[in-house]
Amino acid sequence: MTPTAPAAPSPPLMTAEEFVRLHGHESGLELVKGRVVRTPLPGADHGYVCLKAGSLIMQAAEAAGLGRTMANDTFVRVGTNPDTYRGADVCFVSFARLPKESPRPKGPLEVPPDLVLEVRSPTDRTSDILIKVGEYLNAGVTVVVVLDPNIEAASVYRQGDDFPQRRHNGDTLTLPDVLPGFAVPVRRFFE
Repeated sequence: MTPTAPAAPSPPLMTAEEFVRLHGHESGLELVKGRVVRTPLPGADHGYVCLKAGSLIMQAAEAAGLGRTMANDTFVRVGTNPDTYRGADVCFVSFARLPKESPRPKGPLEVPPDLVLEVRSPTDRTSDILIKVGEYLNAGVTVVVVLDPNIEAASVYRQGDDFPQRRHNGDTLTLPDVLPGFAVPVRRFFE
């Protein structure tokens, strides 16, 4: 019988504070259940759709004086024990959740956004996207929109709904529960 080497012990789980201190300014990383996970850097199309989505949301939010819009993988806390931070492509936080008088957050976003938009990348697996959507909703995000550039569609997930609402190229996306008055043709996210 050949002796086997003992399995190497797993490194201890990382806390949110350690993650921010060690990796807080690195792109392409998330903290998932206490483990640092590297996410592939997306391509130009992903960046374009993220910027377009952020611009459309920001214009509507600022025009109505409703809150702040953030982008570029803003760290959002979606779980504790073990800590989990996800990088939101675009998020909107109302002044009800993050008062206008308060300074802009410098580190991770500790309050759940009202709205998160995720842009599907070619490397994203559907199961991973659904896990992320569930984490956002369980953390208190009201609405999560997944934009898919490949089929030019939006899937809208809301707390309490069993199934997403699908909006396609010829449809209009409305978000009355988080951005009253927002009505944008889905195609505009991809033009």
